[in-house]
Amino acid sequence: MVEPPASRILVIKLGALGDIAQAIGPFAAIRRHHADAHVTLLTTAPYAPFAEAGGWFDEVWIDARRPALRVGAWLSLRRRLRGARFQRVYDLQTSDRSAFYFRLFWPGPTPEWSGIARGCSHPHANPRRDFMHTQERQEEQLRMAGIAQVPGPDLSWVEADTGRFQLAARYALLVAGGAPHRPAKRWPAGSYVALAGMLGAEGIEPVLLGAAGDRTVAAGIGAGCPAARDLTGLTGLLDIAALARGAACAVGNDTGPMHLIAMAGCPSVVLYSHDSDPALCAQRGPDVTILRRRRLDELAPDEVKAALEPR
Repeated sequence: MVEPPASRILVIKLGALGDIAQAIGPFAAIRRHHADAHVTLLTTAPYAPFAEAGGWFDEVWIDARRPALRVGAWLSLRRRLRGARFQRVYDLQTSDRSAFYFRLFWPGPTPEWSGIARGCSHPHANPRRDFMHTQERQEEQLRMAGIAQVPGPDLSWVEADTGRFQLAARYALLVAGGAPHRPAKRWPAGSYVALAGMLGAEGIEPVLLGAAGDRTVAAGIGAGCPAARDLTGLTGLLDIAALARGAACAVGNDTGPMHLIAMAGCPSVVLYSHDSDPALCAQRGPDVTILRRRRLDELAPDEVKAALEPR
């Protein structure tokens, strides 16, 4: 496929972590397709260091996610977008917000645009797009824009000093947190305590991962299982991927870190309730098991342990 005549490319992917992880293949495909172009990513601050380390982009811009009524901030973004003279934009966020950025180029000139913005040059014209898994949806979007091949996610490039955590030779990652406004996606802390005890009895050190906002949950699990190591709030995205490469196994809720962990090749069990649909967003990797119940408190620790196959 001949690359379109474009020298400046913009990719929009604002978050969240799971979405960033599932865009790794599309990032690589865009970089390969536009090998000689200057490729810029527009993202949010938490994901910029990971995107910069990945080598897919020549430049990473931070989207400050301006409030709707801050007209001056929107005008500033408009000037920056128009001033960069992008020839093509890949909107991988495909939200109402990112589609609105297409309007910021009015009255023109408007770059070629792959996404869902009304009137764009390369729309993802599938009325069933919202019923597709994220990875298939993005792959189809890029095919419609002329990028036929999208590789699987590759995290072999990740480097991080995980030795500073001084973990045991065999350890398991437990991701017990998640979005605070969606408590139904969380397996009960007591169940994680029971699972951590089972792992410890087999000589596998339980290691708790999560964002700073998950510290209360992690503290509760640590109180019930003092042998568990709590790294909550202490790991960046590169750390998580590197830790996953060395872990015996991982168990977690349907939350962002589990996408990176599964993609890194760690034997993973991911727990789903009625609150999210694995058909649309399931973690993928070479060794992933999905366990789903209407309510996660219906899922027994013994059943989760039985699904684990530590390496």
